[in-house]
Amino acid sequence: MKRILISLIFTLSFVSSAFAQSTAAPDRNATGGAQTLEDIMARQRGEEVDNSFRSDATGDAARAAEISKQLGTLGGNSDPELWRALRFGSADITASNSGPAAEVLIQDGGMSWLNLRAGPLIKYGGGLLLWVIGLLGLFYLIRGRIKIDGEKTGRKITRFKAAERFSHWLLAGSFLLLGATGLITLMGRKFLIPTFGHEAFSVLAIGSKWIHNNVSWAFIIALVLIFVFWVVDNIPHRTDINWLLKGGGIFSRGHPPAKKFNAGQKLIFWSVIVLGGSISVSGISLLFPFQFEMFAATFAKVNAIGLGTYLGFGELREVLAPHEEMQYAQLWHSVVSFVLMAIILAHIYIGSMGMEGAYDAMGSGEVEEQWAREHHSLWVEEVLGPQVPHAPLSTDKKPVAKAAKKSAAELAKVADAPITFAPTPKKKSKTQSVKLAEVKAKKAAAPKSAKPTATKANAKKTTAAKPKKPASET
Repeated sequence: MKRILISLIFTLSFVSSAFAQSTAAPDRNATGGAQTLEDIMARQRGEEVDNSFRSDATGDAARAAEISKQLGTLGGNSDPELWRALRFGSADITASNSGPAAEVLIQDGGMSWLNLRAGPLIKYGGGLLLWVIGLLGLFYLIRGRIKIDGEKTGRKITRFKAAERFSHWLLAGSFLLLGATGLITLMGRKFLIPTFGHEAFSVLAIGSKWIHNNVSWAFIIALVLIFVFWVVDNIPHRTDINWLLKGGGIFSRGHPPAKKFNAGQKLIFWSVIVLGGSISVSGISLLFPFQFEMFAATFAKVNAIGLGTYLGFGELREVLAPHEEMQYAQLWHSVVSFVLMAIILAHIYIGSMGMEGAYDAMGSGEVEEQWAREHHSLWVEEVLGPQVPHAPLSTDKKPVAKAAKKSAAELAKVADAPITFAPTPKKKSKTQSVKLAEVKAKKAAAPKSAKPTATKANAKKTTAAKPKKPASET
């Protein structure tokens, strides 16, 4: 991703003629040193044309004729030479207002920037967003919504506090507004004016510009807040490698163990921080134009380390006009915004309709325990303690009943007390209980009693005569 972004900005720097294909200088003797037809054709083919024969021909006051001679009062600069000096930025200009941009009357690279902004930027940037939306729709049709695999417990775990959720929604809301107003500003001239007319678009464009310029500060503040809240939990961990190798379980059942943020969420976080930070810096330079020379200084550092040559772009231009700085800032701002919007579209899909239970994390701040165990099992262990099992609790009650029965029997044996169980599937009959009581009574009375054992007949008579007395007294 970083290499792609670097290549994009390097490509933008070659819009000017500095990196066009060079050709051999034609013979200009026939034109008296002026440009030839071959110069014009080469420029139309996008090739580099050595303009030194024009940029250097801006006149010389020292060559002016003496004031007393013919044409001496005209000086050493003709009108064409003056306009060439204005175009190539070598004219001695004094402006009534201050600032570097005030002394630039003709900016030669403006049309290249305008063509790139109105053509490839809209085409490929808009195409990227449409492609991501289509890909997410296709994924939903194939995979469907990612459900919670196990049985829900009904218990909740606090995942994000109110301050964290506020920062998240401040960032999300401001980014959506900035994205919408930015697209209106960039694409409105091409798509909205033909549809709604100039007057309607004028009102919409003015409102979009005001919202974009002011809501940007909320985005920057929220970006700082989420960095402070979550940077510690988004430091890469060795478990992230396993998560990435298994694709996060998105394409199969079961999810790899993960901490509070899995590898996918960490990629989203650092994309927002890095790309969002870059968008903020370039946006500030656009809010305060001609105050920062970011790209000329960046190109100088890139040339110093040889990165441009390594990527095959050669040396970058280190001297840029004030307007060129703004044009590069606007192009970079738009390119990085398109990339971040594509990433956020995927994030919005997973956090809403793409995964069951995911929205609750930022909605109420509490998530279903089973969802947390499946997607962030290591984090659940940190929150609830290591004694909590990772697997869902079993719904089979038979092993639990056996364990409870065994434990009760052991306690009863120690206390030498009768054992009483909860109702079990099989109960002893009354006849079995009576026989067991008679056997215990005989064993207890045999060694102590010297009296002869009563016969069955006597026992029956005694029992019949005295029904209230127990059988042990016979």
